[in-house]
Amino acid sequence: MPAMISIRPRAIWMALAAASATAVAVSFFLTEWRLLEACHLCIFQRLLFMLLVVLSVVAALAATHLLGRLVGVMAAAVAALGIGIAAYQSRLQRQAVDSLFSCTGEELGPLERLVEWLGGHWPALFMPSGFCEDPGAVFFGLSLANWTLIVFALCLVAAAWALWLGWRRPV
Repeated sequence: MPAMISIRPRAIWMALAAASATAVAVSFFLTEWRLLEACHLCIFQRLLFMLLVVLSVVAALAATHLLGRLVGVMAAAVAALGIGIAAYQSRLQRQAVDSLFSCTGEELGPLERLVEWLGGHWPALFMPSGFCEDPGAVFFGLSLANWTLIVFALCLVAAAWALWLGWRRPV
């Protein structure tokens, strides 16, 4: 009888860190390759993926401790926030060009101020230059915001799975 393969929470957290790092790398690659203009929401989503890398690695390293589980819950919350931001951007992109919906208003909100502050310190990574309503590149009929929504949803599922396995049995 073949031995059952046992997936450990630590492996899921490391896979989530690798997937998030890949999402960041792909965002930089596509921005350069397709000469895309990243908007405030795009950059904030990139920042969330960077945060997911860090949180996932910490959750993997401390998976057997309460700290690891708490950080894992934070990673799941970051993925859920990413779903919300990507869904909002997808909605903006579906609206008519002359619609009242926009990602920035007359005054910058907290998200836009954070991105502007980061762009002032690290312009190569965080300087916004595009509009959220512009779908930019479209692959297989989906905008980058749509693809990001899918990736964040998969990250949330992975984080929930790792948390469930971690509470169900020891790492």
